[in-house]
Amino acid sequence: MINRRSAYIMMSIVIFSVFVNLVDAVVHPDYFLKIPIKILFFLGLPMVFFLANKAEFREFRRLFAFKKGGILKPLLLGAAIYAVIVLGYFLTRDLIDFSNVTSNLTKSMGITANNFIYVSLYISLMNSFLEEFFFRGYGFITLKNYTSRKFAYGFSALIFAVYHVGMLAGMFRAGALCLLLLGLMAGGCIFNYLNELTGTIYPSWFVHMFANFAINTVGFILFGIL
Repeated sequence: MINRRSAYIMMSIVIFSVFVNLVDAVVHPDYFLKIPIKILFFLGLPMVFFLANKAEFREFRRLFAFKKGGILKPLLLGAAIYAVIVLGYFLTRDLIDFSNVTSNLTKSMGITANNFIYVSLYISLMNSFLEEFFFRGYGFITLKNYTSRKFAYGFSALIFAVYHVGMLAGMFRAGALCLLLLGLMAGGCIFNYLNELTGTIYPSWFVHMFANFAINTVGFILFGIL
């Protein structure tokens, strides 16, 4: 059932995700210019909701509650995912054309071998945290308080994949892009499940961080840094 609070959560996430896609596909701004804008919306849209619904602010604090015993498994899973992604690159690099990745990053976002180290650190540490807060903490844990659990699972995972379309579309052909988007949806469901166990965003953040470490390792290889 859709109510005022769930409608705001869903609309804010959808509008921001569509906006990011349009900017990536049409404007092609420098990546470092996008960083403060994304931080503003990643934090601002949820904060408007929690400040307007002060009774729910306790839920906001719970998202960042550190719980003992909930760290080791996500770290081990993250390490396993790192190995799978890096190994997957080496197994598929002769099947999937990765040649457009670095040229597209340079042309559309101004990311080069010279500044990739800084971009990779931001993506792995900060951006992964912001995405987990936005799509899992706000778009799943909070949303499922006002909708069904199944709906929150599907919505969060789907919109997480949609959010990445504009960035990935210029790098891969249609078949590879579809596989990546399906992988992002599956990853979104896994992240939701991990966070649902603890009610915090830390488990999915750790796994997301390792996944980004792996992707950035591939990036270092493609840029010829490694």
